[in-house]
Amino acid sequence: MIAWIDLAARGEAEVVTSPMTLVEAYDGRTSEQRWDWVLSRLKVADIGKDEARQARRLLADAKQHGHKYAIDAVLAVIARQQKGQVTVFTSDVEDLELLVPKSIVVKKV
Repeated sequence: MIAWIDLAARGEAEVVTSPMTLVEAYDGRTSEQRWDWVLSRLKVADIGKDEARQARRLLADAKQHGHKYAIDAVLAVIARQQKGQVTVFTSDVEDLELLVPKSIVVKKV
């Protein structure tokens, strides 16, 4: 992920995520300064009622529900909104693949 963040810093890629993903990813070992550095290189998508509705529909279509899938669903909505070639990085490839079209690449981190 650091390589992708470096690409974003050089303007060679856009790294977009949800605020929920950032909160989930924080592990307590990262200093505030390092956290701010990473955040400065990311685009954090705004999440509102429309995105919540879309995420709920994605989960319903995939016959999933609950907090285990909520962040994946929001990330899938954000991925679907992006232009061009989109890659989603996740620790749970199988669940995310149920929520995005085949044109979006899902890779394990």
